[in-house]
Amino acid sequence: MRRDYTLYFFASLGSFLIVYIALPLVVIFAKQLSDLGMLVKTLHDPYVTEALRNSLLTATATALIALLFGVPLGYVLARRDFPGKSLVQALVDVPIVIPHSVVGIMLLVTFSNAILDSYTGIIAAMLFVSAPFTINAARDGFLAVDEKVEAVARTLGASRLRVFFSVSLPIAFPSVASGAIMTWARAISEVGAILIVAYYPKTAQVLVMEYFNNYGLRASRPISVILIAISLTIFVLLRWIVGRSANAQG
Repeated sequence: MRRDYTLYFFASLGSFLIVYIALPLVVIFAKQLSDLGMLVKTLHDPYVTEALRNSLLTATATALIALLFGVPLGYVLARRDFPGKSLVQALVDVPIVIPHSVVGIMLLVTFSNAILDSYTGIIAAMLFVSAPFTINAARDGFLAVDEKVEAVARTLGASRLRVFFSVSLPIAFPSVASGAIMTWARAISEVGAILIVAYYPKTAQVLVMEYFNNYGLRASRPISVILIAISLTIFVLLRWIVGRSANAQG
């Protein structure tokens, strides 16, 4: 049998993207290690630490809000066909394709002073661009739950709500959790809409832009490294926890 090199060929093509993603991460950390004094100075800057705190808190609040409203919507989309369902699913994906500066303008036109320069505005901008990840992941997770399992629980006298919490949600939990993680990651990386809606209170993402514009690359690099390190650490940790949960269910 002739040896097939297709997978090796595909791997060589795919490795381009792996290198392309990894290289900037390696380079920025390596360059910052050669300038530890600037990193230490940045870590002791209360302005920076407050901005980092704002980013972490608002991104976490965004993920929790997305879970509260997105999981029920995902369940409905997975379990029911109704007039306008395709329109609803299209609307869920709309934030992914709209430029984020335009999102900021839309939110500002719609809610005006209610969200201007406030934590509410930051969360509103983050939620708009990141909620689709929770909704779609929840929908896919519930689609993977066999409806016959739910039906059996219903025949034993359990209400639909009880079946949801005791059967459907535990089975779909890995998908839901993955969606929440992606929502959190997308929220903490948002900057375009936040710049327009809520320049203050300052988030780390906005502070990076401000330092770059005002002081140059060397001043903005340490904040970028700190934000990358925190985000990657939390992201990898949550992914590991979800992976362990999925393996335990399997």
